[in-house]
Amino acid sequence: MENEFQDGKEEVIEAWYMDDSEEDQRLPHHREPKKFIPLSKLSELGILSWRLNADDWENDENLKKIREARGYSYMDICDVCPEKLPNYEAKLKNFFEEHLHTDEEIRYCLEGSGYFDVRDQNDQWIRVEVKKGGMIVLPAGMYHRFTLDSDNYIKAMRLFVGEPVWTPYNRPQDHLPARKEYVDKIINRGGTQAVEAR
Repeated sequence: MENEFQDGKEEVIEAWYMDDSEEDQRLPHHREPKKFIPLSKLSELGILSWRLNADDWENDENLKKIREARGYSYMDICDVCPEKLPNYEAKLKNFFEEHLHTDEEIRYCLEGSGYFDVRDQNDQWIRVEVKKGGMIVLPAGMYHRFTLDSDNYIKAMRLFVGEPVWTPYNRPQDHLPARKEYVDKIINRGGTQAVEAR
């Protein structure tokens, strides 16, 4: 399943190493010179991604196949923008705190765009831009954070195995079993193993 639905993925998912600037988190934060990362590097970190048809997601057979193969039984849709999310600035600040989850974080961008920041094996920040049609799965135990870009809008489908648990565990949480499993499977082994849905 990880190698399916890849055509045109680079048009909706792009990644680069971030600078160390403290400027607005919604800016791209490219290094100078820019240092883009092939999407295969994200796979090495345990991140799965696909390009799907966001214009017809209700009838998309490819989305159905992914959900069935990975056991994503729960689904909802959320709009993140100042007009629709109460306490928008406070929530965006919370999303940007570095954290992990004990389950996968699965997001499918139906409209708009946003940034998922993840750590590489050397603890460097990688910014992953996800646009309309991009679906991304961050493995359990991976430190990350999220922010919108300067357009301040994303409509995202959230998927989950079973009943959703959205609990963030802010860094440091290296004692958690999900973190230990991630470090063992991905960081210590050079990112050669796929991470099972949980």
